[in-house]
Amino acid sequence: MHHPRLSPGRWTAVLTLLLVGASSARAQLSKEATDKSVSNEKAEDAARAAKWLQSAFRGQTTPEAAEMLIAIARGSRMGPGEGWFHPGQGRYGWKWLADKHGIKLRESIPRAKFAGSEALFARLDRNKDGELRADDFDWSDRSFYAQQTYMISFWFYRINREADGKLTREEWLKFFDEAAGGKDHLTTTNLREALFTMPPPKKGTVPDEPTAEMLVRGLFRGEIGSMNEGPKLNDAAPDFTLKARDGKDRVHLSDHFGKKPVVLVFGNFTCGPFRTIYPRVDEVAQRYKNDAIFLFIYVREAHPTDGWRMGSNEEAGVSFAQPRDYGERATMANRCGTRLKMNVPVLVDEMDDRVGHAYSGMPARLYVIDKAGKVAYKSGRGPFGFKPEEMEQSLVLLLLDSPKAPAAAATKTGAGAGK
Repeated sequence: MHHPRLSPGRWTAVLTLLLVGASSARAQLSKEATDKSVSNEKAEDAARAAKWLQSAFRGQTTPEAAEMLIAIARGSRMGPGEGWFHPGQGRYGWKWLADKHGIKLRESIPRAKFAGSEALFARLDRNKDGELRADDFDWSDRSFYAQQTYMISFWFYRINREADGKLTREEWLKFFDEAAGGKDHLTTTNLREALFTMPPPKKGTVPDEPTAEMLVRGLFRGEIGSMNEGPKLNDAAPDFTLKARDGKDRVHLSDHFGKKPVVLVFGNFTCGPFRTIYPRVDEVAQRYKNDAIFLFIYVREAHPTDGWRMGSNEEAGVSFAQPRDYGERATMANRCGTRLKMNVPVLVDEMDDRVGHAYSGMPARLYVIDKAGKVAYKSGRGPFGFKPEEMEQSLVLLLLDSPKAPAAAATKTGAGAGK
């Protein structure tokens, strides 16, 4: 083959470069083949371990910790519905409410026939159609409401640059200006590109995707969740005494029993989904501040820099190692409370994670405890099971089940109930 623009000497140089490149490529392919072989061996070992674990519990209820370990060994990257990410559990639901109103499950409850205040009805009527139906109480991941929530949450995360769960007017306008690119309007193409084109990570930022080894370490450290499963529905809530984040006041859980229902909120600063979702918990707490007691328990960090490190945390300015003593954990609790502008009292778990383990509260979880000190609602494990609206619904139904269903306090906040 002859090329008029290359002399024989240049052709020799090009051929040499090609041969050197081919040699380097073979070396790279050899390395990749070796790495792939090692990777395949690890995958095969993990698959065998998963199969063995599964067989060990055949015919029995598999512990949640084993479920999670099996999922990790099979290649799970902590997705919804995998491992120990089960739905929340509640004493009350649509069947209970339908029975209370003397209707069949396929029927509905109009506002005029609801046995409660207008404010409480508004909180249960999720689609705001003026009637309560079974789908208002469907919290499965396949429900229409859940699908809407996932999409809105994705948009919200993209626009909420402060990653504090509160989308400000300034953030909204900044997003519009960037998406519009100097125009005074947006087209659907502009909006799609702005929302779904992921910006390149900042230089030096670590990826959020975990390795299997990282997940196993996080499992045994209690960072991705406690191996304990916490109390079951209708069990007595484990009692505890913890210090407030100022280090002065002490709160004894059972002191509140017999007075009002108690809502327990578990979370930590380095859990990104918790930071984004928490403001919705605070809104629920404000709505029912006269009807229930809300307590936030600060637990072990989910994504410390010396564990499952998250690049998204670094971009949000939340980059910290796992606290080494109680003082450091209290400092983190203060940072979290200040950043999220928490109105709920903040308690700090001990370094042995006694309350976090007792309730299986890591990395985030919600409980509703009735006046008798029994569990009336237990959310799924965070982040996927951390659903403030589901918790609120259980709290509303618990209040309706009380001899004197509170209407006054809820009605006072009723003006903003649908906001």
